[in-house]
Amino acid sequence: MRITALTVTLTLLAAGVPRAQAPDPAAAFDVASVKLNKEGGPSSVRVMPGGMLTVTNNNLRNIIRNAWNITNDQIVGGPDWLDSDRFDITAKASQPFGQDQARAMLQALLADRFGLATHNETRELPVYLLVLARKDGALGPQMKKADVDCAALFASVAAGGKMPERLPNGNLPCGISVRLNQGQGVVTGNGVAMEQLARNLVGGVGRIVVDKTGLAGYYDINVTFAADGPPSAGAPAAPAPDPGGASLFTAMQEQLGLKLEPGRAPISVLVIDRATRPAAD
Repeated sequence: MRITALTVTLTLLAAGVPRAQAPDPAAAFDVASVKLNKEGGPSSVRVMPGGMLTVTNNNLRNIIRNAWNITNDQIVGGPDWLDSDRFDITAKASQPFGQDQARAMLQALLADRFGLATHNETRELPVYLLVLARKDGALGPQMKKADVDCAALFASVAAGGKMPERLPNGNLPCGISVRLNQGQGVVTGNGVAMEQLARNLVGGVGRIVVDKTGLAGYYDINVTFAADGPPSAGAPAAPAPDPGGASLFTAMQEQLGLKLEPGRAPISVLVIDRATRPAAD
């Protein structure tokens, strides 16, 4: 099985497939600008030091995905422009805030500026279970325990601390990158939680992935696999792909010591009841 697309984790990190919570009306940014993006460019959702959140070149589906800490498969319904229109948002609070606060304030902003109204339902959906591939629990050669406290790093940045320097591979000390180039896929991560890894596999395998590894903490990973599809933006030239290269499923087992098993699970979904295009600033 070859992979056509993968979801890239953004700086506003999320994990697992949690229940989508209703927005907190008491949580709000002091000022916010929302504009239609007509120029393209890289896409990101970032919590910045000093109480700022920026969204760049994102469609409403992906903004909702980050605001509610869920996967695309957990978003049901919505307007016909949910995936086509793209937006830039700059929002400022009077004080620094953490990840959970950022999500609550972004939910409130979407309700205010996009007229977004939602409700929760639980549906049994086909999923993949991310489990250990080996009975002895041994990890693969491309996966090892990280020596960084990512929770402390996130808290420091949210409190106004300096953003950490990127590592030689271009990743942040705590982050994950997924790239496709000329038939080859590469997933690299430093300080990656297993729930975060599971979330980023969703686009590649076509189902929600639920972490059942039982592995706590953060890990450094590096996995390569055969992948169809256009190259990632800015990807460097790559050698010709191996026509017999391993699929993501096989590569996960051989390189990480992890396995994707098919199953079904009750999953909380966020149903969009109403959304309108925001008025221009």
